[in-house]
Amino acid sequence: MKKGVMRPGHIQLRVLDMEEALKHYRDLIGLIEVERDDQGRAYLKGWTEVDKFSVVLREADEPGMDFVSYKVLDNETLDKLHKDLIEYGCNVEEIPAGELNGCGRRIRFDSPTGHMFEIFAEKEQTGKWGLSKVNPEAWPRGLKGMKATRFDHCLLYGTNIAGTLDLFQNVLGFDLAEQVLDADGTRLAGFLTVSMKAHDVAFIEHPEPGKFHHASFFLNTWEDVLRAADLISMEDVSLDIGPTRHGLTHGKTIYFFDPSGNRSEVFCEGDYHYPDHEPVTWMAEDLGKAIFYHDRVLNERFLTVLT
Repeated sequence: MKKGVMRPGHIQLRVLDMEEALKHYRDLIGLIEVERDDQGRAYLKGWTEVDKFSVVLREADEPGMDFVSYKVLDNETLDKLHKDLIEYGCNVEEIPAGELNGCGRRIRFDSPTGHMFEIFAEKEQTGKWGLSKVNPEAWPRGLKGMKATRFDHCLLYGTNIAGTLDLFQNVLGFDLAEQVLDADGTRLAGFLTVSMKAHDVAFIEHPEPGKFHHASFFLNTWEDVLRAADLISMEDVSLDIGPTRHGLTHGKTIYFFDPSGNRSEVFCEGDYHYPDHEPVTWMAEDLGKAIFYHDRVLNERFLTVLT
């Protein structure tokens, strides 16, 4: 049952050196740098995104994710979900409007996997970068690097994914689109969507809570993914895996690292999900093929390098 959560809003990542990070997210991935605030945080967006920003970078002593936020329908929905999260047992904090430039008040809450999440209803909308809101051209001139279109999803590792999946499904209204089960039927991974996408967030069971695996950015075509691979080599960026295809979600993908050690993904295509679809199931014994459909072999770095 839908609860009024519409889509991903923004993710805040910790980076060790802001200028080096911007070379990665702005110049290589191709996000648009919107502005910086009085705390020194950098705001970025993909060129197709109508909101003012979708990625916030904060310079810190260790890499990782501070939080990821989701946009809800309106302030009435925000108030209702605020109460529901408290009743569910989450630790909840209200962040005032303007704490992030151009964003309304946010409701921040914790989760059984140890990650912090937010919901919000209002954010300044500046439109697709470089395009008119009336009679827009096909794409804007002046895009950099991989020309990423949007922040799409993140993958998070932590303890008790069953608890966080329950929170997202029963309080926030996400659907379970795909899952990985072991031989006993225990769920080791869950891919959740609040839209028609294959996933808006995913979780994998891990002995340490609150770990960040990757932030993912959407490209339009397989040719764009191959071009991204060329740019990774041209810039001597640390490559994790790819280009390849996933079994899970069937997206065509490549993974690589920012200078702080945070993993990035760019991908194209992939499955779709409607609310009446049953979850797609992969078995843990076939995890190699589920993650890397072509090689069918697990990359140990992909499973263990987290921030």
